Amino acid sequence: MAKTKSIYVCQSCEYQSPQWLGQCPECGEWNTFAETVVNKKSGKKSSGGVNTLANSSQLQKLSNIKKKDTKRISSNIDEFDRVLGGGFVPGQVTLLAGTPGIGKSTILTQLGKKMPDSEIIYVCGEESPAQVKIRADRLGYETDNLYLIEDTNAENIAATISNFGQQENLGLVIIDSIQSLHSEDLTGMAGSVGQVRGCTSKIVEVAKYLGVPAILVGHVTKEGRVAGPKVLEHMVDTVLYLEGDSNHLYRVLKTTKNRFGPVSEVGIFEMKEEGMLEVKNPSKLFLGDEEEKPAGTCITVVMEGYRPLLFEIQALTVPTSFGYPRRTASGYSVNRLHVLL
Repeated sequence: MAKTKSIYVCQSCEYQSPQWLGQCPECGEWNTFAETVVNKKSGKKSSGGVNTLANSSQLQKLSNIKKKDTKRISSNIDEFDRVLGGGFVPGQVTLLAGTPGIGKSTILTQLGKKMPDSEIIYVCGEESPAQVKIRADRLGYETDNLYLIEDTNAENIAATISNFGQQENLGLVIIDSIQSLHSEDLTGMAGSVGQVRGCTSKIVEVAKYLGVPAILVGHVTKEGRVAGPKVLEHMVDTVLYLEGDSNHLYRVLKTTKNRFGPVSEVGIFEMKEEGMLEVKNPSKLFLGDEEEKPAGTCITVVMEGYRPLLFEIQALTVPTSFGYPRRTASGYSVNRLHVLL
């Protein structure tokens, strides 16, 4: 019979302790321990000391595995496909992280608009369907192919996606956000380490079973990392970050992990009232219009990849009355500017 015991798990790094601690000895964070109930199964041991298993796993020889030609699914947003490596792979699970208000929900709503031939499931974990409707109307999205789920129960959501995907042409699943889901099989509040890991496992399982790409929206901490356990980034296939200054219009979409493509690509978007618009030639934003460059200017590569990003640096020297010369920079980091010069 299964024995139940209680342990304390750090919500930052998953360090486990039999008792509550004020500071985590592993990551150094304060007040991050939450009580979690686990079931400890008692299994019989054979004479050789090995647990007796009900079923053994099947062995497969690698030479007998047939290679499948995977056809990517285009999002019809070139900058998004660029970062993914050419589009979605069937069953691919992507984690999209970014600060609040950066435009995550906006670009995900645009994905549904750009994929009119596929049915899209959007899980409203943080917003109401009325709020999603307002955003869709602002983007000029008819939403004929968009289905909303106003639920945060991971078991109900997984079952709904599975049933719908077996009957309809399901093209994409969007979970906004993974920290808002909870599972009845686990204890703890939504967003805790155990809940995030367990709910992600259920979504990944149904996405792989149906062969449908899924996007999980993730919160970020004040340090800029994805909130929740680090294992969350290991469970998904791709990790995307949408970055930018909320006081400015431009957004940068980059990847830190991609099992199906490079991690050196970036996508540039411009936030406007009608949505996130693609910037086809981002280098043009940082280059002057003069055909002949005057003295004191140079062009350098600040971000490499299949599409390098170019900056124009302009240097101006003036006499000074101070004892020591002074270097200043506008629009770029002074420390990085010293390295370039």
